[in-house]
Amino acid sequence: MDNFVFYSPTEFVFGKETESMTGRLLKKYSAEKVLVLYGGGSVIKSGLMSRIEESLKSEGVSYITLGGVQPNPLDTKVYEGIELCRKEKIDFILAVGGGSVIDTAKAIAAGVPYDGDFWDFYNKGVAITSTLKVATVLTIPAAGSEGSGNTVITKEEGSIKLGTGSPLLRPVFSVMSPVLTYTLPPFQTACGIADMMAHVMERYFTNTEGVEISSRLSEAVLQTIIKEAPVVMNEPENYDARANIMWAGTIAHNGTCGVGREEDWATHLLEHELSALYNVTHGAGLAVMFPAWMTYLADFNPEMLAQYAVRVWGIPDSEDKKAVALKGVEALKKFFSSIGLPVSFKELGAKEEDIDLLVKRLHDNKGETIGFFKKLTREDSRKIYQIAAK
Repeated sequence: MDNFVFYSPTEFVFGKETESMTGRLLKKYSAEKVLVLYGGGSVIKSGLMSRIEESLKSEGVSYITLGGVQPNPLDTKVYEGIELCRKEKIDFILAVGGGSVIDTAKAIAAGVPYDGDFWDFYNKGVAITSTLKVATVLTIPAAGSEGSGNTVITKEEGSIKLGTGSPLLRPVFSVMSPVLTYTLPPFQTACGIADMMAHVMERYFTNTEGVEISSRLSEAVLQTIIKEAPVVMNEPENYDARANIMWAGTIAHNGTCGVGREEDWATHLLEHELSALYNVTHGAGLAVMFPAWMTYLADFNPEMLAQYAVRVWGIPDSEDKKAVALKGVEALKKFFSSIGLPVSFKELGAKEEDIDLLVKRLHDNKGETIGFFKKLTREDSRKIYQIAAK
């Protein structure tokens, strides 16, 4: 096991009607003027925004609102938010929504006190040293951004999708009511499930030895998601199933499953080019790319992939580790298909003839090699895209 520092300062307020506590929590954390950031009209139509505003008013918390954050969030909304926060002297951002809204809030929070272009944090690796405070009211369990210090933004010019992170970007608090997820469309629910599973698997597949505790934790989270996924798809108002899925999404990405081990993240980078080029939902892209990546890596480290197949999917073990590994891949693909997700380029709407472009964009933007479980070259990435295109 590697040395590590684990820092997770977020206060999670979980349960029914917890959104009514938002104003009290903002006051607890000394918010003076808040930007309430959200996406489309669903938070307004559902009445959630009204309840949050009432909570803020009851505690005397001053606020303004900004909507219009879209999936695969754009830098243009970040620039708009930075300008608004500076003009209105905002000191706290409340993100009401899913990962796209929260990631945008974090980018704004980092950009407001920074003298340069906030994009420097994403494409130049400039360290984040000061931010506004961020809090969340989560409506879509998927990205895990409610418990992480990570954020991913797409630069509209050139469709360049990049991420950055800092402990300073971890939300101060996150309000999590599973009831708010009852009305999510089935496809959005399924995409969230794929996203959180991918967050675990990016950490699970490692060359670090002696990490049994985080391996077992990862397997437990994956098995819980696999058990609860069909329940939430068939019974969208099953509170306990929704609650377990929601908390699994947080655990998947708050760092718990990755302590002491080298993480990979190549599959996320492979997918980012798909969602940047085609504007597909991130979780759907991951459902296509993770089985393809695993199929290709079965030749590199069949033992680790076979362990995953045996422990997570219950595949019988044998001396032929590659065969066991590939049965685990098929089990994952079957699971994704069963909840309505694509598992190939054709189903996703991606084009095989774009593979050269995808490879070029990927390695031009992310470096000559990506990932750590196996450092993928341009040729490796091309072969993985080709597997996904079959």
